[in-house]
Order: sequence, then structure tokens, then C-alpha cells
Amino acid sequence: MFVVRRVVEAVVPARLGNGFRWLLASSWATNLSDGIAVAAGPLLVASLTANPLLVALAALLRWAPPLVFGLWAGVLSDRLDRRRIVLVANAVRVGALGVLVGVLVTGRVSVPVVLLTLALLATAEVFVDNTTGTLTPMLVRREDLAIANARVLAGLITLNKLTGPAIGAVLFAAGRSWPFATNTILIAAGLLLVSRVSLPPRERESTGHPRDLRSDIAAGFRWTVRHPAVRTLCLTALVFNITYGAAWSILVLYAGARLGLGAVGFGLLSTATAAGGLLATVGYGWLSRRVSLGDIMRAGLIIETLTHLGLAVTTSPWVAAAILFVFGAHAFTWGTTALTIRHRAVPTHLQGRVASVYTMSGYGGLVVGAALGGPLVTLLGTTGPFWFAFAGSALLVGVLWRRFAHIAHTDDPAPTPAPAGATAG
Repeated sequence: MFVVRRVVEAVVPARLGNGFRWLLASSWATNLSDGIAVAAGPLLVASLTANPLLVALAALLRWAPPLVFGLWAGVLSDRLDRRRIVLVANAVRVGALGVLVGVLVTGRVSVPVVLLTLALLATAEVFVDNTTGTLTPMLVRREDLAIANARVLAGLITLNKLTGPAIGAVLFAAGRSWPFATNTILIAAGLLLVSRVSLPPRERESTGHPRDLRSDIAAGFRWTVRHPAVRTLCLTALVFNITYGAAWSILVLYAGARLGLGAVGFGLLSTATAAGGLLATVGYGWLSRRVSLGDIMRAGLIIETLTHLGLAVTTSPWVAAAILFVFGAHAFTWGTTALTIRHRAVPTHLQGRVASVYTMSGYGGLVVGAALGGPLVTLLGTTGPFWFAFAGSALLVGVLWRRFAHIAHTDDPAPTPAPAGATAG
């Protein structure tokens, strides 16, 4: 028992509070479920139809909800009880998964039922992810946000991206209903865990006039545009995801034509990226105590730019894997830093809306970039998107470099009172 306590303290220090521990456990459970669904969902659709349009539609239904419902999720999380939103959205997911498992077991499954279920799950996930992201700054002291966010994103990388898809594929091979039954159990566990979280009272926005959806969304956009640090983050997410999306949209083609890799080799490239992110989780606390957030993000811009250059020139799978390992470490570090900056800077009553603006900036860039990837391959060959990404990223580094000076003020947070249930540490 003593050893277990030592491990828990090392991973989730008591100073972060019991509320955050419950939230983190819930996040890890649902991230594992989402990772299983990443593999099991497309496999299920492909097992029911060979129509490429329907298979592509399944992918679209997973990526479209953040763009369609992101702003709604942000407004609701700022207006309503945030814990209740997470509970209701997870309950919807449990119900949808239960129905899917039922039709799979009884043999009544069909493509429309599966597509509808995937769309409902992805939509509910938008509300869960947006709202869950606003809970950490309500539970954790400002100076501990970096380590708390690192633990949250560590679960995202290890469970959602690294192990979840592999488990999903194995479970699907054992039986089509197994991954979705597992999802049901994990989401239900996440629901129960987050129900243990007790949130402190939060400030309410005073507008002086009746609130409507349009004015609430406009307030989130106005605040984002007027705040130098967060504005810089959203702008960077938009423009760098255009270059990233162009290159990564054809990564599977690049792996085969340029590196000579098959399906397994392509999977190992993804594993290398996730492994780099996993390593970064170990050293992020040390790094954030010694290097300013602005300098961390400037270094990230350089790493991402050189990643595109390295992939454009190499023909070695081993070199490419090493490059993606470093890129994975950068991606985790960047994501954790961006989340910490937003949590420190954004008022509690605006957290949901500003998070949705940031999310839509990132997804908007990915959509534009993905639309460019195919034509660039046609015009310039397999490495064309990577040369485009390198040139575009290098230009953007020069344009955005000085803007990261605006982020410096977030490095010296004033001490805040300990959250309920926390101890000094």
C-alpha cells in the first residue's frame, strides 16, 4: 500500500487536490475508450460495406462535429453547470454504445445505424472534451496548471493514441461487439469518476443585458482577439495546421512510395510519434520550471519546421521514425504549453468559448491543409506537401517569432489558494 501511495503521489501530487485526481481518472478512462473507437469504428464500417464513399463518410462524421458544434459546446460550458454537462454527454455516449452493442449481438446491425452512432458519439465527445478542459483551472492552483495539464495530455497520448487503437483492433478481431462493449464500460466508469468531483463556486459573467447565443459567441471571439497571448496561440494553431495538414494528409502515401513501408510500417511511424510524446511527459515539469513558455513555443516552431524538411529529404524509414519521435515530443510539449497559457490567461466564465475558438482554429487549419495535400502530390510528387510545409512553416516562424513575447507574462503566476482537498507539497 505504501508503494502504491508513493506512485500515486509521484504521478498526481496531493497538492493538485482530490477533485483533480477524480477528474484525471475519468479523463484517462474515457481517453482509452476513445482510442479503442478510433480503430474499431472504421473497422466496423469496413466490415459492413466496401463502398468507399460510406467508409469516407465515417471518417467525416468523426472530424466534422468539432467544427459544427464547437462554439455551441463553448457557450453551454460557460452558461451551465460544467460537471452536469460532462455527466449528461457521457450518459448519451453510454446509451448510444449500449444500443450499438445490442444490434451487434442480435445481428441487426446496419451501416446507417453504425454511422448514426458514430456521429452521435463524436458530437457528445465535443461537449465532453470542451467542458472537461474548463474544469482543471477550477480545481488546480494557477502555478500547478503546467503539471496538471501534462498529466491530462499524458493520458491522451498513452491511452488515446498509443495503446487504445491497438486494443481496439485486437478486440474487434475477437468479435465485433467486444470493443464497443468495452467502450460502454469505460465511459460509464468515466461518468462515475467525474461524478465524484466537487467544483468550487465560479464567477458569472455580468453583461448588463439579456444574453443570447450570438452575443455569447461574439464575447468569446472579442476576448480572444483582444488578448495578445491567446490571439497568438489561435493564429499559430490555424496557420501551422494548414502546413501540417497538407503534409500529414498524405502521410500514408508518403510512407509507401517514399519509405517503402506497408501497413505495419506505417503504424510503427505513428507509434514513434506517440512514443516521443510519452517521453516528453516525463520531462515536461523539469522543462517548464527552467525555460519560459514563450521560448518553449519558439523552439517548437523550429522543430516543426525542421520536421517537414527532414521528411522531405530522407528515404530511410529509420530516419523518418527518429524525426517523428522528436516531433511527437514537440507536439506534446506544445499542446501542454498552449493549454496552460489559456488556462492561466482566460477568465473562468470564458474558458469554454475561448477553448472552442482555439479548437476551431486548429481544425480549420487541418481542413484547409488536407484539401491542399492531394493537389500538391499531383503537381510536385509525394514529397511536394512536405516541401510546401517546410517553406510555409519557415515563413510563418519569421512572421510569428516576435509575437511570442506576448506570452512571457504567463510565466510568473501569482500564488493562489490551495484547492479543496489539497495538501501542501
